[in-house]
Amino acid sequence: MHRKLLPAIAGAALISVAAMPANAADIFYDPPVYKYEPPEPKSYGGWYLRGHIGVTNQRYTGLDSQAIRNAIRDWDHQWIDRGSFTSSGLVGGGVGYRLNEWLRGDITVEYRMNSKFSALDRFTNPDTLAPNNNDYTGRKSELLFLANAYADLGKFHGITPYIGAGIGTSRNTIAGFVDRNPQTDVVLNAATHSQWQLAWALHAGVGVELNDRATLDIGYSFTHLGHARTGQVLNNGVPEANIDPFVFRNLHSHDLKVGLRYSLN
Repeated sequence: MHRKLLPAIAGAALISVAAMPANAADIFYDPPVYKYEPPEPKSYGGWYLRGHIGVTNQRYTGLDSQAIRNAIRDWDHQWIDRGSFTSSGLVGGGVGYRLNEWLRGDITVEYRMNSKFSALDRFTNPDTLAPNNNDYTGRKSELLFLANAYADLGKFHGITPYIGAGIGTSRNTIAGFVDRNPQTDVVLNAATHSQWQLAWALHAGVGVELNDRATLDIGYSFTHLGHARTGQVLNNGVPEANIDPFVFRNLHSHDLKVGLRYSLN
């Protein structure tokens, strides 16, 4: 009888041994449960502040007055130097709002510092028929307000190129204007004068992302500032009724700027 039980016991033992790894796996291995959570969409909208400094490279189409027109007509007038403005500094700031990944806008105010003016002409004195010169000097500054819109053209390794345009108004000031004739010692001084003009600008540049909130802005602007003129003209200190103010036509500037945009969201 014992001999008949031995094979049965051995078989049961083998079955138990074979089943042990599976049972052990069931006991010691608890498979992880993975729960899918969709990524939170990035928000691009929100308010931002901006500030910038820069340099202007200013131009104009011509200096005009009735006296100059009379000289051109009657006195064989010629421009030796039609005139130019020196470069000047600028500083500005504003507040803006980003609509989405591609579009944003801001309102800016900018003070454009004094730019020096000089020009030189030649004419024939109608009394002596001798050549004479007028040496023009002065300075100009502006306070510029613009509402701007920009299109960001996609981000490439943290760098975002953009283009934009703005429209607004500029308060153009002419000060210290002098028209000096060294041959006759006649000096015409003009009073300081400021006037508001329609202004517009075209922008291009790149934004360099510094962190989630701060962006370095490096840009170029073509800025059209309208006209500017002097105040009343004085002849050696006496009001000159026959000489109207001098007008600077079509002021415009090529501006380079560097600044910082800071998101408030």
